[in-house]
Amino acid sequence: METRTDRRAALQTLGVALAAGAGLLANTAPAAQRRDDGTSFHGAATLAELTQRLAAAPRRRSFKRVPMILDHREQWDHEALSDVLAYRPTAKQAWDNTDIGGPWLNSMRNSLNSQVWSFGHAEFLAVSATHGSAQLALYDQQMWDKYGLAKLAGKGFGTNTLIEEHAAGNTDAGNYEDPQGAYSSAYTSIPALQRRGAVFMACHNAAWELAARLISTDANPDRLPIEALAAELTNHLIPGVILTPGIVATLAELQRSGYAYVR
Repeated sequence: METRTDRRAALQTLGVALAAGAGLLANTAPAAQRRDDGTSFHGAATLAELTQRLAAAPRRRSFKRVPMILDHREQWDHEALSDVLAYRPTAKQAWDNTDIGGPWLNSMRNSLNSQVWSFGHAEFLAVSATHGSAQLALYDQQMWDKYGLAKLAGKGFGTNTLIEEHAAGNTDAGNYEDPQGAYSSAYTSIPALQRRGAVFMACHNAAWELAARLISTDANPDRLPIEALAAELTNHLIPGVILTPGIVATLAELQRSGYAYVR
């Protein structure tokens, strides 16, 4: 099995940088954590450290076929997932995001702003546990074009606008009160939140179910079997996304690791 590493070229933990002097959060989690393979390691103590680890962790995107149920950790991004589960600061949320047309990105942005500047949690981590139609936003434009995903996304999504850059990204990053700036609703996108340290997770089960839907509606130009179509979708997740064996099950693991559940 081939492994390719995607690195977020522009990842910056802006919330941390602008909250200089806030210090590290008190940790109640033990220093030694366990990976999903049972080995011991130390979880990241800061958002900057976690961001570096996730940028270096492999993303498996060279699949030819994938099974319906993933039963080996090499079939998902287990290293990156382990790092997120072991993140030591206690201020962290897991968002159960299912509707691409809903306010999920704006809600995550608002939470980040309030946690960092209102409550002073400089190391706050927001995780999008993405499935349902929201997962369509985690596929690159090539998949949108090939499989007509805009039809499934619904009104307002002629293209995958949620991965597009915006002019607000070029504004003064030091002015967090700018109503048209980098922390405003004018700059609500997946790349914008990733730059602030937010993590987006994808669901294998959602990819499999999307593949089945595309086949059943004859939106499968290469006539791929479901195992190959699901693999192709997986291979075209946008950079930085963490593939999980299933988001609903992963949400349980996140909650066990101290993440507050948000729906």
